[in-house]
Amino acid sequence: MSSQFRHRVSVIFGVCEAFGFIPLVLTNLLLLCIIYTDTEILERGLLKLSLADSSVEVTATAKGERILACLGEIHLEQSILDLETVYCENDIKLRISDPITPFCETTDWFNNEGDFDAFLDDKSPPLRQATIPPYCDEEGLGFANRGRCRTILSGRGAAISIRAVPLPRLVYECLQSKKLVEGSEDDLLIVGKALRCCNDETSSMTPLMVLEVLLNSLDEIDSNGNALLESAALSKGYSVKAVQSINGEVYVPQKNDIKTDNEEEAFDLPPGFEEYQDIQQFLREGLVDTKSDHTSSDADAVALQKWRQDMRGSALAGFQMATRQGVLCEEPVRGVAVILEAVEIAVTPSETKNCKVAKVLSGGMVVAALRSGVRCALLTRPARLLEGHLRLTLHSSMSGLGSLHAVLSRRRGKVVTDAMVDGTDLIQVTATIPQAESFGLAPELMKKSSGEVTAPELVFSHWEVLDEDPFWIPTTDEEREDYGQNLSTGDSSTGLDNHALKYIRMVRSRKGLLVDSSKIVVAAEKQRTLSRKK
Repeated sequence: MSSQFRHRVSVIFGVCEAFGFIPLVLTNLLLLCIIYTDTEILERGLLKLSLADSSVEVTATAKGERILACLGEIHLEQSILDLETVYCENDIKLRISDPITPFCETTDWFNNEGDFDAFLDDKSPPLRQATIPPYCDEEGLGFANRGRCRTILSGRGAAISIRAVPLPRLVYECLQSKKLVEGSEDDLLIVGKALRCCNDETSSMTPLMVLEVLLNSLDEIDSNGNALLESAALSKGYSVKAVQSINGEVYVPQKNDIKTDNEEEAFDLPPGFEEYQDIQQFLREGLVDTKSDHTSSDADAVALQKWRQDMRGSALAGFQMATRQGVLCEEPVRGVAVILEAVEIAVTPSETKNCKVAKVLSGGMVVAALRSGVRCALLTRPARLLEGHLRLTLHSSMSGLGSLHAVLSRRRGKVVTDAMVDGTDLIQVTATIPQAESFGLAPELMKKSSGEVTAPELVFSHWEVLDEDPFWIPTTDEEREDYGQNLSTGDSSTGLDNHALKYIRMVRSRKGLLVDSSKIVVAAEKQRTLSRKK
């Protein structure tokens, strides 16, 4: 605080003391000045630290937090110690959080997703994450099923049908390079069967044919391994339907709707139901022959023009927002393909034209609807976490190998190579370990091996899917016998060492999100504890 400002503050305090009061606004102003002064000292210290050590990166968040990125845990501890004792001029108290471990979210295939007809006819109950809080409270989840979602825009003026499927890494590389990548043939065939890239049963589907279909339908591809596709039917305008209703709204399924094929009872059908049925049948048939003659009415032409001119560009922004924060723990989404399949737009007759769009459809409405639809579609699919793996390199003696393998096995590490160093009795070991399990690795290795193992050098290696269903619980008698009985509340399980669920709860708790293990006691005074008689 400058001397001039300090003089003004003392003068104002003198005047206030003469009248016997101290203004609250001035007190808050002084508090803000003190906080700003501490922040300025911290920023100068971080600047000196980054100049002294070029491997340190400092970033600031919108909440005012400063994130310190270093090369490993030991480097981080030394950097914080230097910041507190050397580079900060005055003694300031730092609140240091636990290390932040980044994760990503993705999805996995269903068991019968390769068989298109059997997959559509499957009446299995919804997955567990779609039935337990807080995930079951996702808006629009009732319109999603098994990776498909019909998201309705605000005001019910339009509806967009989308689908989310896994996008293998090799298929993503094929889309990025626009050519076949070695080893991607099997993954391309799996994606082709799931998306029914060939609806002619007489012809055999090849990886090159699937890649050509995917490239023709590709709208956007990002750096995280996600892609936005547009089905051939939608790009040609065959699956864009105009809904002519009195109230200017598309059909919204209700429990008491009459669904009948009897022509005498057709007047009981709600407005827009026939177009809704046509779209569902269209999606079931898969791809269409683009060379065949598909007639469309003038109303469908108006809806198609509205989609291409005003709504299609906003769908890309909604896709980017949905993949930026996933539904499990608001972490980025990786390895997912989103397919735009159909569009329904409500239209009304016009005096000057044949028809016009019934309601105003802004870009923000499309963005919000698509973001909600992608989240709901992913929530109805098998959920998986992606964790970062670090590559560690160290040297160990023969007597320290047993302790080294025991520590790595407990932390889910995998030894890649081990070879003798020429001219010594040391063994150079290269292994990978999940980033979340790497904290405290060096002290534990030195302690367990009595100094026979050197401190590891950790470098980021790759992203890998954690092949554990975070919401799986024992259901059959054999599973209950092996893993134990789940809790009566149904939102967590016992007897299971589920790392994915542990990480999800850890990230949600750090971000201030609702955690499924958090219970709100409604009537605490009615509870009692029953002691077991011995």
